[in-house]
Parts: sequence; structure tokens; C-alpha cells
Amino acid sequence: MIGRLRGKVVWKQAPQLLIDVNGVGYEVEATMNTFYALPLEASEITLFTHMVVREDAQLLYGFASEAERAMFRSLIRINGVGAKMALTILSGMSIDDFAHCVREGDSATLTRLPGVGKKTAERLIIEMRDRLDKQLATSSGAGAAVVEAAGVQPVRQDAVGDAVSALVALGYKAQEASRMVRTIKADGLGSEALIRAALQATVAK
Repeated sequence: MIGRLRGKVVWKQAPQLLIDVNGVGYEVEATMNTFYALPLEASEITLFTHMVVREDAQLLYGFASEAERAMFRSLIRINGVGAKMALTILSGMSIDDFAHCVREGDSATLTRLPGVGKKTAERLIIEMRDRLDKQLATSSGAGAAVVEAAGVQPVRQDAVGDAVSALVALGYKAQEASRMVRTIKADGLGSEALIRAALQATVAK
């Protein structure tokens, strides 16, 4: 099991990163909150990781903090919540916002995330409510990954196109993702800022 990676980011397009670790390239899917934590001038990072082994693939998920990884691991233990949905949940809202939804029984906000239907939202609230306080107490002292400035990131291409592609990868339909991004005033914004604004606008409805 690969629990942590430290290396240089040689390519990125949310939610995917390619990290060079001593000449070996690791493909990692990361939450958008982890992308937001990457400094603009950083190319060498340390991420906490979770590995999923399937019959047809071995997938690596990356997180900026142990707390986020712990929440991801709790989510995928819930029936009907796979790794992709867990990644989407932790990309669409912060851990604190998710905890608030669970405590308040706010299934309406959860169902605004792609792939989260009413029954899944209710299951998340019921099953996470009992373990949430313990989860947050255990992870409250968990450290964040070290992110160091060590070079220049890959050159950003079309910010709007990258943002739409990222939202599609998170589960939104292409037409919906395009609408979400184009309602944001995109002047001067990078792709990650566009994604953040689009997701916040969706959850805040």
C-alpha cells in the first residue's frame, strides 16, 4: 500500500496529477481542495495517498492532509459510496461543510453534488452522524502535507476548458459543467479558481 508520495508535479489537470518520484511517474487523482492547497510556484509536493486495487486498475488518490484522507476512507466504507463519489464530495465542499450538512440533516445540499441522490444523501447523514465526531476528533491533530516551492508548474492552457473538463471528471454532465463555468466571471481567473467558484455556487443554491 502506498501511503504517501513526495515528488515533482510534471503535469496536472484537475482532478489528476502526474508526480515524478525519483524517475517513476505516479498518476494521482486528487480532491479539488488539495488542488487549491498547491502553491502557484510549487512543483515538488508531498501528498497523503490511498490506493484502490480493482480487477482492471490500480488507482491512487491524493490528499493535502491526513484529515481529508481519513474522511475519504470513512466515506468509501458507506454502502453505495465509491471512491469517485467520495472524491466528488470532498471536492464540492470542505470537511467542515460536509460535517455541517450531516449534523443538520441537510440532504438537499448534498444532492446538489453529481451522483448523490436523495437516498444516498440520507444514508450519508445517518451513517456518518454517529462516527463524525469521533472522526474529526481523531484527525484534528493530523498534519498537512508539506508543499515546497521547487520550480515552475506546467504552463496552464485554456482555463475555461480545463475547468469544464475537471467538472466532467468529477461527475457533472458536459453541458451542465459548461454552464456552471460560463456563469462565473472568468476574466483573469485560473482553472482552479473557476472550479472553486463553480462548485461553491452550486452547493450554495
